[in-house]
Amino acid sequence: MVLALSIICLVCSALLGTVYAVTKAPIEASQLQKVNEAIAAVTPAFDNVPSENVRPVEGGEIYTATQGGETVGYAIKVSAGGFGGPLTVMVGFTPDGTIYNTSVVSHSETPGLGAKLVDESVAPREQVKGKHPERNNLTVSKDGGEIDAITASTITSRAFLKAVGQAYEVFRTNCMTVVEPANTEDNGQE
Repeated sequence: MVLALSIICLVCSALLGTVYAVTKAPIEASQLQKVNEAIAAVTPAFDNVPSENVRPVEGGEIYTATQGGETVGYAIKVSAGGFGGPLTVMVGFTPDGTIYNTSVVSHSETPGLGAKLVDESVAPREQVKGKHPERNNLTVSKDGGEIDAITASTITSRAFLKAVGQAYEVFRTNCMTVVEPANTEDNGQE
């Protein structure tokens, strides 16, 4: 009995290992393609390959998009807790911190309700475009903000906006360049 169970376990382990080895590369390629599509959707046109220079930082991942050597935008991937589980979002920012676009990379939200967030024209995604997190109140209108929630999916909408806020914090901390004030001569007056 012990010998039979040991052989069965050995065969099953070998099969599982083989399946993993065979499927690992296609799964990684699929995930990379999904990330590249999300970056292209959330940043202005670029001529580099941002996914080749991912910068993992506390709170997310930063992908820099350049055109002719000039930075045209940043795609920042973050996760927040949604109604059904983790909600992974890619948020694109212009160099000044304005939201260019968003993309939902993965989610576990309820089909027909929170899952509507994958549609680019749904209220929260559409309404954050062109907004700047420091100048706009990017919370749902139920909480006094400027953004309409998805009908019957306020928790998902809040999670999405929380992810956008987290992405902005990553941007602000790691990407925003600080412009130093011009050096003025001291004329003796205070």
